[in-house]
Amino acid sequence: MNVPIIDPLQGDFPEVIEEYLEHGLMKCIAFNRRGTLLVAGCADGSCVIWDFETRGIAKELRDNDCVAPITSVCWSKYGHFILAAAVDKSLTLWDVVSGEKITRVPLQQNTLHARLHPGSSRPTLCLACPLASAPVLVDLNTGSTTVLPVSAPDTGNDSLPLPRNKFADGSPPFTVSSASFNKHGDLIYVGNSKGEILVMGTNDRNVKAVVSVPGGSVIKNIVFSRNGQYLLINSNDRAIRVFENHLPQREASKALDEISESSEELQYGEKLKWLGTKCLTFFREFQDSITRIQWKVPCFSGDGEWVVGASASKGEHKIYIWARSGHFVKMLEGPKEALTDLAWHPLQPLVASVSMSGLVYIWAKDHTENWSAFAPDFKELEENEEYVEREDEFDLMPETEKVKASEVNEDEEIDIMTVEKNSSFSDSDAEEELSFLPAIPLPDSPEQQDKYPGCPSKIDESTHSDSPFSEEVRVNGIEANVEASPTEEDASLNVSIKRKRKLSEKGAEMQAAKSRKPLLKLKASSKSKMGKKTKETKNTTSSLCEVGVKDD
Repeated sequence: MNVPIIDPLQGDFPEVIEEYLEHGLMKCIAFNRRGTLLVAGCADGSCVIWDFETRGIAKELRDNDCVAPITSVCWSKYGHFILAAAVDKSLTLWDVVSGEKITRVPLQQNTLHARLHPGSSRPTLCLACPLASAPVLVDLNTGSTTVLPVSAPDTGNDSLPLPRNKFADGSPPFTVSSASFNKHGDLIYVGNSKGEILVMGTNDRNVKAVVSVPGGSVIKNIVFSRNGQYLLINSNDRAIRVFENHLPQREASKALDEISESSEELQYGEKLKWLGTKCLTFFREFQDSITRIQWKVPCFSGDGEWVVGASASKGEHKIYIWARSGHFVKMLEGPKEALTDLAWHPLQPLVASVSMSGLVYIWAKDHTENWSAFAPDFKELEENEEYVEREDEFDLMPETEKVKASEVNEDEEIDIMTVEKNSSFSDSDAEEELSFLPAIPLPDSPEQQDKYPGCPSKIDESTHSDSPFSEEVRVNGIEANVEASPTEEDASLNVSIKRKRKLSEKGAEMQAAKSRKPLLKLKASSKSKMGKKTKETKNTTSSLCEVGVKDD
């Protein structure tokens, strides 16, 4: 994107539908870290990878063992692997380059969201959020699962029996819960039905802190910004809340343990809540105070400056955008169909939304012409002004340019090999990142092939026909004119036949008598057409007779 042409006074957020992507029935989407590839999970169990620069299909991942709809897709950190969760209670890890299935792990329940561990190039752990139970940490190498706690342990009530219809961890059944890794994956943030966020270590799975969310409602979504400084919470009370993260980006678990050691005098429950205040603080709340609609698939923009949420109402394709400071910015209204998934481009002001019909709509900024951005000396005038010409304006070398001294060192070598790092990515890992895939053309569908079975080209058959009729009309390697008129052919045949016919004795005598006397010229008569035809027949007969005499 050409940044200088953009008006700095305009917001850097999408406004209109630029185009849409269509391939089967797509259900969920996810961008890779650079935003160059977009993966979409389809209803037939396949995953389609789009080249977002060309809007073409780069690869299709299909598993014969899985034909159930895909509910969630996720990229690995460097884009070499894709994790897909399906309705058949399975998780599938794909190799993007080869297109082969690495592993397939069956679970006990359907998975709504699945996330790979963000701290390793080849992830071995993933976080799965089932439909009606606690989040699960899955080891992709062994297939083992570990259920994460959804409530803080209470040391004073260990001897009390568990209430009816409760799990061993104290959580009620059929409870929607959510979970997410932090930026580098050493901590896991789990939301429960009590409106609490539990912070636990990835390695030991012990609860280290508890954060209370205002409203105390069921937490449906937990999303971190790309820089890891802000945390977004979508609750069941029709509000989206943003928290600010105070822990360091790297080794956050170690820093939390150090803070915990300095507060040994507090009781266990109070200590967890006190540590929660050191982890997260409430920053802002977003909601529609008029309609009070439910939200789904909320997320941050690539730079974290905008907060976006989609309406969960049926038959509405509405996307709400707020500034992180709190004010409402824009509402994007799409087709009259429900929205199933949403993703903001990591680097550009683009939003991709999935509709119920399986189309992916690309929302982009509506750019306006700003001529003052093309040249620094260009000035926009509100009204006509009188222009005063300078004395040296049309000189070959104006005096103003002669005064300026060239500060460019022409002998300095220009480095064209070093790639500057993008400021949007804070890490400095040397791992080769997969940004593009070679586009492979897909074969034609069987329906198109059945339209012309065994017929490579109808034009070739018509121009190079070997029918018996075409062979007969060829004479000495030269094709005769097949389209000759039948009248000319019949006339030539009749003439040849009359020349070969022998005259009778009476005819010979008549020809001899006519040869002695001059031929009489018949006068033309225009009274009747029959007279003309008779005279023409007599002239033709006389000429044929003359030809016959000459031949004899």
